[in-house]
Amino acid sequence: MKKSLLLLFLLFGVFFASSSYAYECVSTDSNTSPSDLKGIEQACLNILSSTNSEINTLKQAISAINTKVNLAQAQINQTQAQINSLEKEVTVLGGVLETVNKSMDDLSVIYLARVRESYRRSRVTPFDMIFSRLSFGDFLTKLKYLNTIKVKDQLILAELENSRLAYDQRKQEKVTKQQEVEKLKSKLVSQKKALDGQIREKQNLLTLTQNDEKKYQQLLSNARTQLAALRRYITSQGGASILSNQTKCNDWGCYYNQRDSQWGNMGLGGSSYSVAEYGCLVNSVSMMASHLGKNIKPSDIAVISSAFVPGYGWLRHDFQVNSINVSITTYSNSNHSQVVSKLDSELNAGRSVIVGLYGGPDHFIVMVKKEGDNYIMHDPFMENGSNRQFSEKYNLSDINSLRIVSFN
Repeated sequence: MKKSLLLLFLLFGVFFASSSYAYECVSTDSNTSPSDLKGIEQACLNILSSTNSEINTLKQAISAINTKVNLAQAQINQTQAQINSLEKEVTVLGGVLETVNKSMDDLSVIYLARVRESYRRSRVTPFDMIFSRLSFGDFLTKLKYLNTIKVKDQLILAELENSRLAYDQRKQEKVTKQQEVEKLKSKLVSQKKALDGQIREKQNLLTLTQNDEKKYQQLLSNARTQLAALRRYITSQGGASILSNQTKCNDWGCYYNQRDSQWGNMGLGGSSYSVAEYGCLVNSVSMMASHLGKNIKPSDIAVISSAFVPGYGWLRHDFQVNSINVSITTYSNSNHSQVVSKLDSELNAGRSVIVGLYGGPDHFIVMVKKEGDNYIMHDPFMENGSNRQFSEKYNLSDINSLRIVSFN
């Protein structure tokens, strides 16, 4: 008997185990059910949360991007399903409102007729009816009729008030649902923008590496070398604490500090490399954009994964942000005096320029202008680092190379 029970228990266990469905992070479409979309979304999130922040092979990089694409598509389909459902509810509520409104109109007509009739009859007093030609029985019948009319008038009035309250409630429900639809439509736009960025990230990566693992490894090597150099600078400064109220704007443009609380804790391109520690070039590019009349903030760049080497917080030299194409050209020369000469030439022409400092470069600043023998800089790491004299912290020999940025 015990063996039979045990066997039955095992069979039930196998049945229920096989009936449970484990979702995978796969592509979805508009026909995928809401429950499946939710399961697929969670499966994609689980994969992303378990993926190492540093992706070491081209295959891993492509797989990670595909996971993000599937996640974004599932979220888009969920949002669209919510919009469709709410729009149906709004349509139904619109029909209900029309019905209630018509009912209110009909009741209003009836009630006004009742009011007129009641007013006419109220001018005949019981005393008049007693001494009229009516018999006493007719008097009682008429009095009872008037009382009945009064009760019905009160019922109509109560029904009219209930209809009004129902109308107000339904109207508010419709307004609320319409507001939800608008919020979801705005969310949908953001999700589609994110999806487009991820698709572009994949294409950019394939173009950059020509789907060649060796080229990808070279890209990773360059990124790691540059990030290690930036880390040296942060370590030499004692770390990157978060600051507040650092942004300052004037006729030149805006100064952005990488440690500002507005974006300091953000991961560059979704990586574990924060803006506060590794965002000097990102902030320098944003400052140059502001100087040239382009609306690009450090946070705008930081959220675009396609702007960085996948899994790493190193900024690529060609990317798009806010529908603006950004291109960064490096100018370097083994002859240091040639680099300084190029810097002076750019500043004399009224063009501010990004300057790389130390061997890595380990840090990037924006050289705003030259006043006599003094250079004026925006240092994205230094607290309140706008319009500071370059010689206050650095030497001319610290200049390693230049970054010329164009926007179109």
